[in-house]
Amino acid sequence: MVPPAGRHRATADPRPGMARVWTAVAVLCATVGIGALLPVVLPSDPNWSPFGTALQTAPNVRLAEPPDVEPMTASRPVTLSIPVLSVRSDVVPLGLEDDGSMEVPTAAVDAGWYEQSPTPGELGPAVLAAHVDWADQEGVFSSIGDLRTGDEIEVTREDGSVAVFRVEEVVSYAKSRFPTEAVYGDLDHAGLRLITCGGEFDEGSGDYLDNVVVYARLTG
Repeated sequence: MVPPAGRHRATADPRPGMARVWTAVAVLCATVGIGALLPVVLPSDPNWSPFGTALQTAPNVRLAEPPDVEPMTASRPVTLSIPVLSVRSDVVPLGLEDDGSMEVPTAAVDAGWYEQSPTPGELGPAVLAAHVDWADQEGVFSSIGDLRTGDEIEVTREDGSVAVFRVEEVVSYAKSRFPTEAVYGDLDHAGLRLITCGGEFDEGSGDYLDNVVVYARLTG
């Protein structure tokens, strides 16, 4: 069942460029009851960890370190595949609206790539966002919280190449403590972040209370 339409809250700009991205993701989560993901200033408490609750791990399995893989050249993503979840979707580009907010996918079945992030396979964190639910339909990212360490994610690119990523961690965050730097910060490798809403739905605010982020690394 799709919850009532969510509400959008304005927040301060945590760092140049980030508020514009997260304003759009807030719309992604608020439209038709998707909830809200908002940028926040990271807490100054030195004892606070930027990481939230790990949703899925493989506690009794020690995975070999992935081999060093050279980042790929730029090429726009076309389709996304998550074999273990039987997920396959088109990837639409997400630019910026006139008001500086990021565009969002307009269908439950599409994932969106934020064009101001690296293309999947390039050096740095490529960012894909999609709905949990949309217009009485299950969203393409409705089950990404079920991913486990070592699961593969494949992104087919415009040049015909396929960037293969391995999940390193799946984390749920209270939306008030979204780790902007951990998600968008510089990397020394090609990474991928899948972002959607999660946790309980707050009928009063019209928002989901948490964010789900999948961290993955290029392996081939």
